[in-house]
Amino acid sequence: MRKSWMMILSCTMAISLMAGSAFAKSENGNSANKKEAGTTSQEVEAQIEADTDLTVTSATYGNKGHKGLLHAINNVKDKPAGAVIAELLLSKYDTELTAEMKAELEIIIEKDLALSKAAEFLEENGSVTEAVYVQKDAIRANVKNINSYKKLGKMYEKMGKKGLKLYVNGEEPSLETAPFIRDGSTLVPFRAISEALNAEVIWNQDERSVTVTRDGITVKLFIDSKTAYVDGNPLTLDVPAGIVNNRTVVPVRFVSEALKAAVKWEAETQSVIIYEQ
Repeated sequence: MRKSWMMILSCTMAISLMAGSAFAKSENGNSANKKEAGTTSQEVEAQIEADTDLTVTSATYGNKGHKGLLHAINNVKDKPAGAVIAELLLSKYDTELTAEMKAELEIIIEKDLALSKAAEFLEENGSVTEAVYVQKDAIRANVKNINSYKKLGKMYEKMGKKGLKLYVNGEEPSLETAPFIRDGSTLVPFRAISEALNAEVIWNQDERSVTVTRDGITVKLFIDSKTAYVDGNPLTLDVPAGIVNNRTVVPVRFVSEALKAAVKWEAETQSVIIYEQ
C-alpha cells in the first residue's frame, strides 16, 4: 500500500515540477532583464474576482496579457488564487497557450480533486492516517472547497476524533481550549484565530477587554458584554466574549467577518472554516 501511494505522490510531484519549469521557461524567454512587481495570492484573487475582463492584467502587470498571468501563477500555483488564474488563462487566452501549458493549467485546477481521490484510495484500503495527511493537502490546494473539509472530518471520526473542528486558511491552529457552541453561536479561542490571520492581539486586564488589529481594522470586545466595537463603532453580539480555562473565547462569525475573513459552517462534521477573502 505504501508503495502504491508513493508512486502516486512521485507522479504528482514530477508533474508539478514540469508545470513550474514550463511556466518559468515561457516567462523567462519573453521578459529577460525585466523586473516584475510581486503580488500576493490574495491580491491577485481579489483583483480577478473584482474584474474578470482583460483589464486585470493591465492593472497588475502592465499590459502583459497572458504573459503577466503566467508569471503570477508561478508564485501562487499551490494556493487558491492559482486555480483562479489557471481558469482565467484557459478561458481568455486559449489560443496563446501551448498544449503543454494547457495540460499543466488543467492539473493546477484539478489538484485538490486529485488529492482527494488519492486520499479516498488510501482510506478505502485501510490507510486512514495517511489518507488524513493527503486530504489536508487537498484542503491547502483549495481552502474554499467545503467538501474537502467534510471528507477530512469524516476521516477524523473514523479515527475517534470527535467534537467541533476549526480551520483557518486551510490549517488547524493549535488550541488549548476546544471550540464549543453556546446559545446557538460557536465560540473559539480568540488568540488562536487572530494569530492564524496574522492579527495583533492586546489584552487589557483593567478593562477585561481584548483588542485585535488587522489591516487597519480594530475590533474590541469586553468579557461578558454583548457590546463590541469595530473601528470605534458599537455593535451588539448575540453571545458575549467569555473566559474558559483562562483563555478568551469569542463568537467566531462576528470576529472573523469583522476582520474581513469568510466563515463557513460544515454541519455534518461540525467544522468551522475560516479563510481570507
